[in-house]
Amino acid sequence: MRPSSWILVLAVALAGCGKHESTVAPKTAPAASAQAPNVDPGAIESSVHSPDRLAGDADEDSWRHPAEVLTFLQVHSGERVLDYFSAGGYFTELLARVVGPDGQVIAYNNPAYLKFAADKPAQRYANQRLSNVAQLTTPPEELPLQANSIDAALFFLAYHDLHWVAKNGEWAPTDPAKSLSQLVAGLKPGAMVVVVDHAASAGSDPAQSVDAMHRIDPAVVRREFEAAGLVFDGENDLFRNPADDHTKPVFDEAIRHHTDQFMFRFRKPT
Repeated sequence: MRPSSWILVLAVALAGCGKHESTVAPKTAPAASAQAPNVDPGAIESSVHSPDRLAGDADEDSWRHPAEVLTFLQVHSGERVLDYFSAGGYFTELLARVVGPDGQVIAYNNPAYLKFAADKPAQRYANQRLSNVAQLTTPPEELPLQANSIDAALFFLAYHDLHWVAKNGEWAPTDPAKSLSQLVAGLKPGAMVVVVDHAASAGSDPAQSVDAMHRIDPAVVRREFEAAGLVFDGENDLFRNPADDHTKPVFDEAIRHHTDQFMFRFRKPT
């Protein structure tokens, strides 16, 4: 996409030490953004149907619904977008193609997510394959974003992990409120955040539903994002599945990739 000299200052790839050297910043200070212009559906479709996508990605389109997700996010050319807990970068690549050479995507992981992704990031980003992608690895409470620098952010089946406490210690406990405060500070006024996640039963305590099933009550997500200063901007029922009774872990083969999921959009006030 863009020559390697374009790449902005990348942040740190940490080995889990919880420290970073600098913020992830654009080349120039961003101006406050107005309401995003209309999404270009052709750019999104071209991204999804690109013959240059990483092998195997298209096999996941049927359950990830990328065109609909990116349309709901209202992402478009020239933006700086954060793919939060991007793992192997499925959505990072699609976003990179949509924002184009004048935009940038930050593929953010904490050390545990990066380890979970195995060799997929190396395959995806090797040899400047996606030269408008900046990889960032750091604990979420220390997310080093320059203030008012991000146009949009995506959590795809990932926000619940901010509530997860792994019994084997493979996942450092995180503070969802502090993590969101770091994100919100980095968003431009008017920036959009989309959250897709596995639904837990209404009233569920995330300490229990996330631990047992990797599910979260949609009301908890809305409450936490609004407490962080974002405004609820709408929802989409694309991923809802009334046949899912919310009793099975999301990795159960009887329900995997077909869980009842919610898709919320939040906006940073202008």
